[in-house]
Amino acid sequence: MRWTVHSEEPLYTDPWLDVRTADVEITGGRRLEHRLIRSAPGAGAVVMDERDRVLLEWRHRFIPDVWGYEIPIGGVEPGESPRDAAAREVLEETGWRPGPLRPLLHVHPTPGISDSEHHIFFTDAAEHVGDPLEDWEAERIEWVPLADVPRLVGEHRMPSGTTVAALMYLYGTGRPE
Repeated sequence: MRWTVHSEEPLYTDPWLDVRTADVEITGGRRLEHRLIRSAPGAGAVVMDERDRVLLEWRHRFIPDVWGYEIPIGGVEPGESPRDAAAREVLEETGWRPGPLRPLLHVHPTPGISDSEHHIFFTDAAEHVGDPLEDWEAERIEWVPLADVPRLVGEHRMPSGTTVAALMYLYGTGRPE
């Protein structure tokens, strides 16, 4: 049942993404033309405090035109480790410098169309150093009780699949050692 890729051809490429068409062989020797998106990896972090609250951004996503809570996450720069990228993103987007980051989760949020991968880390320490460096990322920054996450997901107030995966994983497994 493994699909075989015979070729890929670029349709559109820029520094953010690479849209391609692939000649793919599926079961029974049948072939189809499949569209796919190649992109650089992303990294983010779940930051939790001593009261079991998580640091979240309330933001608008213009593509689906929705508001919701998200963990800080962004692209991994060339030559940067995912851990360093996650720390940078937390500081830039929230104004909080995270403590030591430990791996929490690795996800491919849209594997049917994209090779996008997200490296998610966890810390239970952070220091507030000022306002977010990027004022366009979020409407506000909040500490939200982890216990509220299932309700927020059910109310469609967490539209990011990566955020849902990370927070529900943490909710189900508890604070990592």
